[in-house]
Amino acid sequence: MKTTTFHKQQLGSGIYTVADISNLLFIPKYKVRRYLNEYWNERAGKKFFNETYSWSVDNKIKAVNFYTLIELYTCFHLQELGVTPKEILKSRAAMIKDLNIPYPFASDTILSDGKKIWFEFKDSIVKADGSRQTEFVEFMRGFANKIDFNSNKIAEKFWPAGKQSDIVINPHNQFGQPILNGTNINAEVIFSMYESGEPTDAISILYDISAKQVHDAISFYKKSAA
Repeated sequence: MKTTTFHKQQLGSGIYTVADISNLLFIPKYKVRRYLNEYWNERAGKKFFNETYSWSVDNKIKAVNFYTLIELYTCFHLQELGVTPKEILKSRAAMIKDLNIPYPFASDTILSDGKKIWFEFKDSIVKADGSRQTEFVEFMRGFANKIDFNSNKIAEKFWPAGKQSDIVINPHNQFGQPILNGTNINAEVIFSMYESGEPTDAISILYDISAKQVHDAISFYKKSAA
């Protein structure tokens, strides 16, 4: 089978397949596939995702890096607010040009540079009715509560279940798969042990982790599978 890679993934950038994106963002796989298929083309896809896809096995397997994962998270929610893909592409392109950053939707610029973003999004979101502005503000709060940014204002960690959970994604650990905060333990391993019938207290002792960490891993993967 022919394997084609458009962008060489760098160590620490994370690798996320369609299934991973679905599980981490709690979005059905068919929606993820549809979104990627509709926008991976010469006209829009490469401009939108900066060629950060790796395509392989006769173009049937797609994988994105950590920053693109965060941008997808942002885009899915913007669409839920009623912003069209065309409007998202236009706003993102303007941000790249004006702010000179490659992943604007994975940056806290979308929060801190409010004047710039409001200008780009105002016609798309706010003009419809007053509730649109409220919904956008609520989304931005949720965005901040799930992402840690580095000193360059770029996303460096993602908390898929929120920061009240011990499940965190760091592209420098376990190839970017969910781990337990403060450890390098793959959270899915904990869930697999639970699924195989191992008592939660035994798992806690075996891995020297708290009961809460065990519970958070189980809850996260149960929600992902729902």
